[in-house]
Amino acid sequence: MKTSRITELFGIEKPIIAGGMVWCSGHRLASAVSNCGGLGLIGSGSMHPDTLRDHIEKCKSETDKPFGVNLSLFYPQLEEAVRIILSSGVKIVFTSAGNPAMLTGRLKEAGITVVHVVSSAKFALKAEAAGVDAVVAEGFEAGGHNGRDETATMVLTPSVCHVVKVPVIAAGGISTGAQVAAAFALGAEGVQMGTRFALCDESSASEAFKQRCRALAEGGTMLTLKRSGNVRMVKNEFYARVAGAIDRGASEDEIKEIVGQRRAKLGIFEGDMQEGMLEIGQTATLVERKESVADIFADIEAGYAAARLRL
Repeated sequence: MKTSRITELFGIEKPIIAGGMVWCSGHRLASAVSNCGGLGLIGSGSMHPDTLRDHIEKCKSETDKPFGVNLSLFYPQLEEAVRIILSSGVKIVFTSAGNPAMLTGRLKEAGITVVHVVSSAKFALKAEAAGVDAVVAEGFEAGGHNGRDETATMVLTPSVCHVVKVPVIAAGGISTGAQVAAAFALGAEGVQMGTRFALCDESSASEAFKQRCRALAEGGTMLTLKRSGNVRMVKNEFYARVAGAIDRGASEDEIKEIVGQRRAKLGIFEGDMQEGMLEIGQTATLVERKESVADIFADIEAGYAAARLRL
């Protein structure tokens, strides 16, 4: 697989990044991805600050390869998380949501490589102006929280590549070697994959969640909660209740009451397949078997090589 500005930027062998996903991306997944030559990210969004510190230290003991932390700028204990990142010697931080100008300068002054996740060319330009080293262009096929414009990866990636000079990492709907080749053809210099890694052996998600997502048929997920921040969910009883409330014009307060505070943990981590919020990307329909991180890398590299031969 090709080298690029992304492999040089992070000091990695393969331009594949594992998304920092809530309830999935702990030290075990991050270190496994890094040990396979990619870049593993610890997902801080579902961690208390002390938990984040523990995962960073464990990841450092499990790999001598580069790894990073994904940090939402809406994280409720943001300042404490930043202090932990700085004191722990983390070298790479991916920020998401919010204004990248909030932290980019401070992190870069500490010698940290900073990448921001964007959902439009407009936000990519703002991130570049804030001083980030690269951007992740994440299409609306992705799981979790997506941009309001619902721009697909096939359109978003070349749009972002056209307007910024920093390297672009494509994300959203990417889980196979052929899709990696397509992302490179569109101008990306790396890919970030969430869904396939969320469902692998080293993910900290529950087995019930992994099995449910691997069994999804086409159309099994839907983007919803568009007024409060797009979320792609598996269609289950909780999704049906949320969608029904939205359809009848429920107020924002009523929607927030239905969602509550711990739905993602209930579904992804604790395995409640009916009442939990099951966040996953559309490409889950292409993931059909139980596999390890090493299996994923081997399959992606083979699929990438086969796609290049076909082309």
